[in-house]
Amino acid sequence: MEMHKEADGGIHRWFPLFFDLSGWRILVVGCGKIACRRIQTLLGFGPGHVCVVARETGKSPEGWRDLPNMEICERGYHTEDLEGCQMVIAATDDEDLNRRIGEECRRRGILVNVASDRSLCDFHFPGVAVSGPITVGINAAGLDHSSAKKAREQIQIFLDQGGHR
Repeated sequence: MEMHKEADGGIHRWFPLFFDLSGWRILVVGCGKIACRRIQTLLGFGPGHVCVVARETGKSPEGWRDLPNMEICERGYHTEDLEGCQMVIAATDDEDLNRRIGEECRRRGILVNVASDRSLCDFHFPGVAVSGPITVGINAAGLDHSSAKKAREQIQIFLDQGGHR
């Protein structure tokens, strides 16, 4: 078997992994549409603690503030926010800040997803379809979000109709 051969015309594929997030401290920098979508997905998997740091948090769902494992800090990001984190999502509207967060996470060995630049990511955030014990993660190598979304929706319908039983 040839190592490092790219499949399907040179598309670099990412290996899917599933993690138990129950003891993890996750930092999300930003609270816009992308950040909120990713936080909502993470919350479905019972993370130990999610800290959201953003200058404006008005877009966050009201119920988040009542969750015991959620901390919302309405302020700018500080490097100290990375202390004790296992995962970071940099999803601000400031590409330079996202890049700096990504670089600092790499130096510290913290898994990072930089929403504004897939080349700076240690992992891609998947589309997720869930039904009972079945969890399916969808990824299109960061190249075709609409196809990944459509595939996730179709798989969710399949799961909801009991097709996996």
